[in-house]
Amino acid sequence: MTDFQFKHIALSVGDLDRQRDFYASALGFAEELARIEIPEMQTRLLILRNPAGVEIELVEYAESIASPRVGLSEVARRQGYFSWALTVSDLERAFEMVVAAGAIAVSTPRDAGRPGVRFAYVQDPEGNFIELLQFCGAESGN
Repeated sequence: MTDFQFKHIALSVGDLDRQRDFYASALGFAEELARIEIPEMQTRLLILRNPAGVEIELVEYAESIASPRVGLSEVARRQGYFSWALTVSDLERAFEMVVAAGAIAVSTPRDAGRPGVRFAYVQDPEGNFIELLQFCGAESGN
């Protein structure tokens, strides 16, 4: 069988520079691939990577349409993309840090309903949901 490994998540964004700045300051991502511009498609993109190797591809189409902002429960009822998650060692500290850097607080840190797992949700400046997960004790997140 072929080995499949997760490579990256791609987000269509309205403001490439603002999203790049947010992901750099709030979550420690840096440009992995220099900005690519495709004039005939009116598109700009770049790939960001954090120290753990997680990658995000930000794609800005000139005529993209912003999705309406809805709450977490509304997004959960829709089929398709819901959120993406990052594990952290200190959930409260990480939550405070990303909110201070411009994330929108959605749900504060809380127990996940299974032993040793806690979570919180935030949104990036364009409304994409990010789950922060902390695995405590015997749980390992990997």
